[in-house]
Amino acid sequence: MTQFTFDSVHSSLEFQIKHLMVSKVKGTFDQFDVNVEGDINDLSSLKATVTIDPKSINTANEDRDNHLKSGDFFGTDEFDKITFVTKEISENSVVGDLTIKGETHEEKFDVEFNGVSKNPMNGEQVTGFIVTGKINREQYGINFNQALETGGVMLGKDVKFEASAEFSVQD
Repeated sequence: MTQFTFDSVHSSLEFQIKHLMVSKVKGTFDQFDVNVEGDINDLSSLKATVTIDPKSINTANEDRDNHLKSGDFFGTDEFDKITFVTKEISENSVVGDLTIKGETHEEKFDVEFNGVSKNPMNGEQVTGFIVTGKINREQYGINFNQALETGGVMLGKDVKFEASAEFSVQD
């Protein structure tokens, strides 16, 4: 069994959504944790739980961030975490249950497993995964939107994301 220690300093969780039908708004969740168990030499044995603090949302605009924390979006006063619990992991994909605002749906995302390397600064073995995908925010009760007089809507329903997670590992 491999021991995984999450390295939050070298990890990130970024997202983007279409805005006003013409551009994209990007942001991050600055506080999240990834717990992994299993054998790094057998990816199918891995189990992971991701916990995200929605209050840590950061779009570089305080007014927008406060609106995203409100009931129109994440409702952080009532729902203090977003979770993803894996069911199956391979070198190319991950399947699991994503829970946002009390709504849980099975999702499948792309995975890039980057192998194991040695950190020259401290000699530790490290590994990392990059997970990419998109979700339909409306499935999770995040329905806020506004029709535009030129046609279309203020916000797209699809939210794309990229998560990069690094771990120190010991066999």
